[in-house]
Amino acid sequence: MQLFTATDKQLWRLALPMILSNVTVPLLGLVDTAVIGHLDSPVYLGGVAVGTTTTSFLFMLLLFLRMSTTGLTAQAFGAGNTTALARALMQPLLIAVVAGLFFVLLRNPLSQLATGIVGGSPAVLEQAHLFISIRWLSAPATLANLVILGWLLGVQYARAPVILLIVGNLVNILLDLWFVIGLKWGVQGAAAATAIAEYVTLAVGVLMVIHVLRLRGVTLRQLRQGWKGDFRRLLRLNRDIMLRSLLLQLCFASLTVLGARISSDVVAINAVLLMFLTFTAYALDGFAYAVEAFSGEAWGARNGKQLINVWRAACRQAGVVACLFAVIYACFGSAIVALLTSIPELRVMADRYLVWQVVLPLVGVWCYLLDGMFIGATRGREMRNSMALAALGYGLSLLTLPWLGNHGLWLAVAVFLALRGLTLGWVLRRHWQHGTWFNA
Repeated sequence: MQLFTATDKQLWRLALPMILSNVTVPLLGLVDTAVIGHLDSPVYLGGVAVGTTTTSFLFMLLLFLRMSTTGLTAQAFGAGNTTALARALMQPLLIAVVAGLFFVLLRNPLSQLATGIVGGSPAVLEQAHLFISIRWLSAPATLANLVILGWLLGVQYARAPVILLIVGNLVNILLDLWFVIGLKWGVQGAAAATAIAEYVTLAVGVLMVIHVLRLRGVTLRQLRQGWKGDFRRLLRLNRDIMLRSLLLQLCFASLTVLGARISSDVVAINAVLLMFLTFTAYALDGFAYAVEAFSGEAWGARNGKQLINVWRAACRQAGVVACLFAVIYACFGSAIVALLTSIPELRVMADRYLVWQVVLPLVGVWCYLLDGMFIGATRGREMRNSMALAALGYGLSLLTLPWLGNHGLWLAVAVFLALRGLTLGWVLRRHWQHGTWFNA
């Protein structure tokens, strides 16, 4: 089997810019963790971990805004339908703005509710509340950015998402260093930096969209009428992906919640170790995003040969990258932890759990790629069902906590990722055998 075909090159054309831009997202988290981790108490790091988890939990419930937008846009792009391209942008954008304003108006009660559910150390929760109350001011921009990113991916305009993500995250990193270290704003500074960067990203994103609309031949009249159309299809798809996202966020939020209930040191070190998983996931998502775009284009054009070629190329290339991450973490994991925190107790504790960071890239790469296949085909119901089975496996794995402690939490994550890949792979194989993949 040829390792690098013309399809592999086409995949890298879209995947590489997304990988380079995606790694700036966990890089932002690394900067947050490193800056806060060098303050004089793990309370601040724990507060940022809890605050980030709770805000991300609610924001990621609306991740369907990006995922459904990419799938519907890619299908319209494959079919050459500019009216559908306009609709794929305007309808989810309306949902994003309304939902974002809801978060802003209710940010204080939602902050209190979130920290109350998490529980744990009062000092950690105080810092988390400070972070959350500021972070949710950026909700309209954050959600609109999801739509814009999804639409740009769907039309395979790789340059624009790169600019969008890199500019926004670099602004965030620079403001983070200025506010937290320079102005001594602590946790509030980290939250303010993120909020401001979201609005900068939105401004850049709007300019990118205007440029791409002209390139793809979408008219102003089509945009004005883009609010109309089959809204029910979008809502059905979003419902299934939202339920899938809810289960995903519940599982990862519980990692922080259960860690906080074990001890403040455990929640702090898990925040550091999650940077490994997050960095790997965002890098491999570059391939997943490329698969989304090509899968949706193939679905719109009903081109099965293109689809299977892209899938095989993604497995080859992403598999190699996942192995590379595993080797790097095995060899340099301790050194990476030392860069993220100067607290000796946390460094020693991290060494006990680094083995999971070596295993997880190899286990998780397949579920990321399969997500891309199903998003491109807008098969939200099957993604929802797969996630439900994986969440059930995750919950059963947590029964090992009394014996394994924090190792039990990371074992549950490994089971969760593995089950997502296995179930989606089984469904894809059955569709391919029965010739039903391109059915509406």
